[in-house]
Amino acid sequence: MVIRMPLRFKDCVEKGLLRKMPASEDNAIRSINKAESWFNEAKKSFHGEAYDSSVLSSYLAMFHSARAILFIDGYREKSHVCVSRYLEEQYVNKKRLEKKWVELLDHHREIRHDDQYDLSFYSSDEEAKEALE
Repeated sequence: MVIRMPLRFKDCVEKGLLRKMPASEDNAIRSINKAESWFNEAKKSFHGEAYDSSVLSSYLAMFHSARAILFIDGYREKSHVCVSRYLEEQYVNKKRLEKKWVELLDHHREIRHDDQYDLSFYSSDEEAKEALE
């Protein structure tokens, strides 16, 4: 049995999963626009009772919103989990963001993973509603 340690910010940088790049307001705006599009998809899916799709779309809205911050700061991610680690390191630890927002992103990332890859996992209407909110 292999026990995997969770990635830390330092691990993300060392493994090239977070990379420095020129800051890009353009990419940040495109990421926010993508977030809005995914959020609209999530609402449509929810109202159509397609809860798995709603959860996936809600998470992608959250992901792209968070990713916009990295673009503004001059970073690019190669791992969804490293977006959260970046926000912890650069924002939560510096009291610029409440930890609950990173925890929420992580929670929905894990649900998205289960929804996408676990053959026995199905999102409930409650989970979809929570993700939308």
